[in-house]
Amino acid sequence: MPNIEYIVTDQKELDLIHPLWEKLNEHHRVRSPHWVDFHSHMTFDPRKKGLLEKAGKGALRIDIAKDGDTGALIGYCVSTVSEKKEGEIESIFVEKDYRRHGIGDNFMKQALAWMDSLSVAATDRSIGVAAGNEEVFVFYARHNFYPRVTSLRSKPS
Repeated sequence: MPNIEYIVTDQKELDLIHPLWEKLNEHHRVRSPHWVDFHSHMTFDPRKKGLLEKAGKGALRIDIAKDGDTGALIGYCVSTVSEKKEGEIESIFVEKDYRRHGIGDNFMKQALAWMDSLSVAATDRSIGVAAGNEEVFVFYARHNFYPRVTSLRSKPS
């Protein structure tokens, strides 16, 4: 079992997750055959801008996992709660070699507890799952998240 340390921060430290976010985007690019171009051109800056906008209108939390022996950042979870009390797991990623050690479960538990603890506690919660990444449904079901609607989009020509 790896020696994992957890860090909790907010939008001020968003750049810490940049390299891990890039790996998540690549994970989606490989698994989303219809959206290869989208993920190939997606960069961290627009994603960061969107998260900062959400933080400015509500609350944002970042949980980061670090290998306690090497100091390497090995996972993160970004969650938000809007002024309309809408909670969202915005982005979650754990390095492949560290999966199945409870890190993702810890992220989810901490994010959901945080959503409950706010003075504007989230009354509605959601997670977006990229096409091709449906294998994570089992993981999310452990935290009471289930598919409700499948949204289709046309690809730009």
